Amino acid sequence: MKKEASRQGESLIFEGMTSISAVINGGYRRIEKVLFDKKNTVDKRRQLDFLKKKSEELDFSVHFTERDEIESLSTGTSHGGIIAVCSNRNIPSINEFAPSENGFYVMIDGIEDPYNFGYALRSLYAAGVDAVILTERNWMSAAGVVCRSSAGASELLPLYVSDGEEACRIFKNTGIKVVAAGIRNSVSAFDANLSRPLFLIVGGEKRGISAKVLEWADTIVRLDYGRDFQGSLSAASSASILAYEILRQNRK
Repeated sequence: MKKEASRQGESLIFEGMTSISAVINGGYRRIEKVLFDKKNTVDKRRQLDFLKKKSEELDFSVHFTERDEIESLSTGTSHGGIIAVCSNRNIPSINEFAPSENGFYVMIDGIEDPYNFGYALRSLYAAGVDAVILTERNWMSAAGVVCRSSAGASELLPLYVSDGEEACRIFKNTGIKVVAAGIRNSVSAFDANLSRPLFLIVGGEKRGISAKVLEWADTIVRLDYGRDFQGSLSAASSASILAYEILRQNRK
């Protein structure tokens, strides 16, 4: 129960080599120290050698400790006996952002769980999204959990903070069309022109996208179902499908 509850709290513990490598490669936050299960120094010699080398380059320490200490600090079970304590990440305002002329950008809002948030970021990163715009209320305080569920993508993606209207204004002023996921006055995403550059907005399944933000949209798209279905997809699923439809339409 403790670990289940802690997954939605603040987390600067990054668990496992996938997460730790993403922190190193992303360069958005600093590793303060790595805790390494001292019984794994032989079986995980390659990972240990990598971390020792990076510790000299990036000025963090590697501590050998008991598995119980690692378990007490982690929220998951897939750490493999290696965790890192990291600094906070400064997520800049969108006012510091300069969109590229052929970019693909996404704003997701209203995801109710850090794991689902991480799953969405994983799909967006894999689909080639250039940056993700977050609202002030997001799950990056649970950064370790988000990193693990995103397979490291959250630490590799450029992230910016904005409210929806401000983000739409900035993108439209730079000539980038705004596409929102919705139902009213919508066209099927599979029929819409989703050529880049493009800014996609996906709202949560509970609140959706506000009417004021929808007014900025050049196009509102929906996901058609394969049968009669009265429910709705999760925001993470919708964002993933739309991102891959955009990828499909922009293949060269």
